Amino acid sequence: MALDIHTGIQTALVLLAIALILSFIFGVRSIITGRKIQFFRMRHQHITRGWRLIFFSIVWGTLGALLFIYGEPVAYHFIPPSPTVTASGVPSLTPTITLTPTITLTPTITLTPAESYTPTITPTPHIPLAVEARFEGELTPPSEAAFSYLEFTKEGLDALYRPIRPATVFENPIGHMYAVFSYDKMEDNVQWTALWYRDGKLVHFETKPWGGGSGGIGYTDWEPDAEEWLPGTYEVQIFIGNEWKRVGFFSVEGQPPTHTPTPSQTPSLTPSPSLTPTPIPTDTPPPSVTPSPVATESP
Repeated sequence: MALDIHTGIQTALVLLAIALILSFIFGVRSIITGRKIQFFRMRHQHITRGWRLIFFSIVWGTLGALLFIYGEPVAYHFIPPSPTVTASGVPSLTPTITLTPTITLTPTITLTPAESYTPTITPTPHIPLAVEARFEGELTPPSEAAFSYLEFTKEGLDALYRPIRPATVFENPIGHMYAVFSYDKMEDNVQWTALWYRDGKLVHFETKPWGGGSGGIGYTDWEPDAEEWLPGTYEVQIFIGNEWKRVGFFSVEGQPPTHTPTPSQTPSLTPSPSLTPTPIPTDTPPPSVTPSPVATESP
C-alpha cells in the first residue's frame, strides 16, 4: 500500500496521540496504585514508573506538535514525492515578453501615477489578462495539489533534476536561472503558469497545459541576454488554473555585463564583400554560356 507524504504524517500524528493518552492514563494509575501500597520499595517503584509515563506523554505531545507544524513542509523540501521526472515540459516563451507592456493597462484603474506599479505586488497574486488569454488547458485545479518551496539556481540541475548550489542572492553575470519545485497530486492537462517579476514588473512568463504527471520534480526557467539581468528583487509565482499555489524570491546584485561584445561581432560580419561574391560576375561571361563544344558538332 503506497502512502503519500500527507497521509503518512497524519498517520504518525494519530499514533502519537494514542501514545500520549495511554502513557498519561497508565502513569496516573501507577501513581495512584503506588500511594496505596504500604511497602516503601514497591510504592516507590510504582510512583516512579507513573511519573516516567507522564513524562513520556509530554514528549509524545511535543513531538506531535512539531510534526503537525513542520512535518509536511520539511518532508516536501527534502523528500520529493516521486522522482518520475518528465521535466514538466516547460515552454520557452521568451518571445512573448513583448507582451509585457500590456500589463501597464491594469494600473489605469488608479488615477495617481505613483501607484501604477502597486497592482503587480498585491498580497494575493493574480494572472494578468494578457497571460490568461493564452490559456489552453483546464482551469479547475485538483483540490489536493501541493507544491514545495521554490529553490533558485544559476548552476543548472543534476541528473535527478535537483538544483545545484541553490541560493537566494546571486551576483552578476547571470545567464540561465532555474526555479525548481517538487509537486504532488497534480493532473495532466490542467493549465499551469509561471510569472517572473523584477521589482514588481513582469519580465517573463510561461503558461501551458500540465504534462508532468501526478508527482515529481519540475522547474520554470528563464534565459535572457546577460545584460537583461538588472540588479533588484525577483519574484516567481506559480499558478494552477487561476489559483495561486507558490511564490519565491531571489535577488540579483551587481551591474550586468554591458553589450560591448556585440560591436566586436559587427566587424566579423563586415566581410560583406564575401556576401556579394566576385565569382558571380565571373559566372556571367557569355563565353561560358555559348559553349565551344557546339562547334564540335562538325565531326
